[in-house]
Amino acid sequence: MSTTFETPDAEETCAYCGSRIFDHDPVCVRDCTDNCASPTYFCNYACLSSYIDEEDMSVGDACEWSPE
Repeated sequence: MSTTFETPDAEETCAYCGSRIFDHDPVCVRDCTDNCASPTYFCNYACLSSYIDEEDMSVGDACEWSPE
């Protein structure tokens, strides 16, 4: 699956805290299980992690592993 990426606007804000992403260490996330939807930007990994926790996005999404 191929996707293109464009540099976001200099005034783009974090989806979690509203800070300008380029004032920090930005992270771009796309949901490629949904046809690579529009990117969502976070100003850093802490905001991304908090967003994931608050939205319960990790519940039920872990891979199962068995040594067999």
